[in-house]
Amino acid sequence: MAELRRRYAIGYALAPKKQHSFIQPSLVELARGRGVDLVPIDLGRPLAEQGPFDCILHKLYGESWKAQLREYTERNPGVVVLDPPEAIERLHNRISMLQVVSELRVPQERETFGIPKQIVIYDQFALSDAGTLGALRFPLIAKPLVADGSAKSHKMALVHHRDGLLKQKPPVVLQEFVNHGGVIFKVYVVGDYVKCVKRKSLPDVSEEKLECLEGSVSFSQVSNLTAAEDREEDKYYETMHLDEAEMPPLSFITEIARGLRQAMNLHLFNFDMIRDTKVGNRYLVIDINYFPGYAKMPCYEAVLTDFFLDIAHKKSNDQLD
Repeated sequence: MAELRRRYAIGYALAPKKQHSFIQPSLVELARGRGVDLVPIDLGRPLAEQGPFDCILHKLYGESWKAQLREYTERNPGVVVLDPPEAIERLHNRISMLQVVSELRVPQERETFGIPKQIVIYDQFALSDAGTLGALRFPLIAKPLVADGSAKSHKMALVHHRDGLLKQKPPVVLQEFVNHGGVIFKVYVVGDYVKCVKRKSLPDVSEEKLECLEGSVSFSQVSNLTAAEDREEDKYYETMHLDEAEMPPLSFITEIARGLRQAMNLHLFNFDMIRDTKVGNRYLVIDINYFPGYAKMPCYEAVLTDFFLDIAHKKSNDQLD
């Protein structure tokens, strides 16, 4: 009689919108066929009463949820939590988020990497102080300090002149805008798996053009340019061919991804990277997100199923890093 294959239970706790986008029937069916059962965690019941789970996959926040996870892992020390709440919280602050990039010790030969120059402003008065910016040069990207996935945390602006700063609401991170050819590289990380894709980004801003632009413009306005004076940007996107943009070497981004995964103690994240047009082999990491929209990634069902099995096997062999 053939030996029954061990099945693995992955309990998931996600907000409704995240669950709808990530837990697709195609993922559930593929995983089930390979011995992985994706089991919804009932948020109306104590976590301690549910399971047993080999792994808990989550993207929920708050002290109550953290306490439930803590209690569950104390009762079930063999359960893998993807990922630790304390590690995720580092990405909720845009300064601590990118600090880890500056601390990476990754070999840099032909290609180099870093982060843009940036400062954080905590009060409104500092925005009107001429000395606040220091060495930062316009244009600037203004981002809320808190990056918790809320609608408020996504409200960003491209600030062209000093008067545009006065519209910003502290605490805010001011990041020097770097011309990057209108292309952003989104690097998805799933354990050891790394996938880089290209996306359109904000167009370059020349010195001449900077003098003619208004104080600031929100990102939603930049991505929906309809005014007559913005037709030049429309033409920019029409003439830009995304497929012509050269991808960064896979070995290079894989090294960065591995370094970030180990430094942050996270298995599921993506990071946004741009290439400085002034220094063609210089890349800048501008954002890191926990548990991004993997359903947009090609063949995400197979990638995630492989990852779940890898986690389960490492757990069985006590090799999980």
